[in-house]
Amino acid sequence: MTGKQRVNDAVVGLAVLTVTIVVIAAVLWLNQSSIGDDSNKLYTRIRDVGGVGVGNQVVIRGVKSGRVDQIALGDSGWVVVRLALEENAPIPSDPVVLFASSSLFGEWQVTVLSAEGLPSDRELRAAVDDARGAGDTLPGALLPDIAQLTAVAGRIAGDVAEVADRFGVAFDDDAAMEMRSTIRSLADLSSELQTTVSKQSRNLDVVGAEVQRGIKDLSQAASLIDSVARRVDASTGSGEIGMIVSTVQAASQELLAAAGQLRVLSVDVGRTQVQLERAVANADSVFAKMNRGDGTLGLLVNNKSLYQNSDSAVVELRALLADIRANPRRYFNLRVF
Repeated sequence: MTGKQRVNDAVVGLAVLTVTIVVIAAVLWLNQSSIGDDSNKLYTRIRDVGGVGVGNQVVIRGVKSGRVDQIALGDSGWVVVRLALEENAPIPSDPVVLFASSSLFGEWQVTVLSAEGLPSDRELRAAVDDARGAGDTLPGALLPDIAQLTAVAGRIAGDVAEVADRFGVAFDDDAAMEMRSTIRSLADLSSELQTTVSKQSRNLDVVGAEVQRGIKDLSQAASLIDSVARRVDASTGSGEIGMIVSTVQAASQELLAAAGQLRVLSVDVGRTQVQLERAVANADSVFAKMNRGDGTLGLLVNNKSLYQNSDSAVVELRALLADIRANPRRYFNLRVF
């Protein structure tokens, strides 16, 4: 082998070695691997990683802080993902891991954040709680990507369109007219209700005033009863009630005695009534005889000539008395010895 061939072999070997080193460096760069890796390793488990692959970036507080180092299937349907974080990357308290799409072009990233910063999604929080309890392994959850959201939005739009079509079929011109009539009726009913409520409020005001007056009267009556009770209590304590009771007893005894006397008097009155009835009967008999002209009184009462003679006698007697007064010596002769 000549010296020229040796130089060529050395050049070829150097070129092959250089290409090999470049290929290895490119592979390491593509896998974001490094020789003598001094990064922190974190493990998380999740049911489905979605579009996340080895080499996708890990973000903490919006800052790239590492990469996905390994993805492997675990037990019981879990996927275990190893994250390689930078040496000085700050890890939040109570950390959780979210796998989500980062752009419209299919790029994915992994976000490490505190459990307090999770979105208020019930299914997402349930997935995180389901992934807890595996020692130092962090719980992970998958956020739906743009394609899934678009598909869901498309289904929602279709459902809305179908509902709109049904709404348009149900609410035609007749239904609109009926609805306007119903709304007008509701307006009239509301007006009537307002009028009724205003009237009832006035009535309630009157009733309230009456109730207040009644309460005032009851209060006054209660005060009067209280004062009477106090007076009765004071009278009982001072012996006035006993005096009243004794006085009432004495008065009742006197009333009983008076009642006895009234009974005796009623008996006497009864007897007197009998005698009066007899006297009235006798007088009636006498008057009947006088009216018939029986007896002396009957003749005197019923004889007109006797009345006329008596009248003329009275006239003559008056004339005689007048003459005696005028001429007393004619009738009386007095001598003095």
